[in-house]
Amino acid sequence: MNALHPIHPADPAIHHLTGRELTKLLVELRTEGREFGLLWPSAKPGETVMNGRVLVSLGNVPASTVINLLALLREFKRHR
Repeated sequence: MNALHPIHPADPAIHHLTGRELTKLLVELRTEGREFGLLWPSAKPGETVMNGRVLVSLGNVPASTVINLLALLREFKRHR
């Protein structure tokens, strides 16, 4: 995960993510983002699957968005 090289929604590397793994990423995103006022209490792995990818119920964003947000938060924390 790198903020300078975001993951594309169609990246095959994230096709294997399960609902449980997405839940862990969302918990981490909430934890990391809380300091910056980024709260998504209703975010959860979605029931919608598009082209074999599970979407996140955060306005139906792909899992890559969650991963990229985490990368940006980590990068910001590292450089401040």
